[in-house]
Amino acid sequence: MQEFASFPARTQRYIRRSIGIVREPDAVDRYSRDPIERVSITVQLRNYQRLPELRERVPERTGLEDVESFMAPLVGISAFDLSQDRLESFQAYRFLYERLIGATARPWLLGAFCAAASLPHIPGERRRDLFLTITESAATAPGWSRREPSFYPDWIDADEADPDEA
Repeated sequence: MQEFASFPARTQRYIRRSIGIVREPDAVDRYSRDPIERVSITVQLRNYQRLPELRERVPERTGLEDVESFMAPLVGISAFDLSQDRLESFQAYRFLYERLIGATARPWLLGAFCAAASLPHIPGERRRDLFLTITESAATAPGWSRREPSFYPDWIDADEADPDEA
């Protein structure tokens, strides 16, 4: 909860929206504030349809035999999320994807983040800023917890939202 609270309001909103659209059938109507956001959520929903398959494909070992069938779609979905310019750090990305896929994905998230952030549709300055958010401890982690996240932020209706979160 403390980590989530440290993210900027727009990042918090995007994370809540992303988790919410996986769980709720009326996601487009509930989360979109304008026609542009409506299109963005529709595309996000289409990308997130691959999440159940990804959860089943998380490689159990760190060998290369199962990497392609997991990493290729993960990088694609991650590239979309990073292109939305709301996830401002590896920490925010990791926070979201631990909740979208589960704890077993942790060893693979840094690689997916780096691959997605380095794609040409991410402007150079933003690419640099994203890479600078990777901490030494994240880059050199000797192992990863398999404990599932326990905090899932809930959506706050528009009348309760912070006007500065846009």
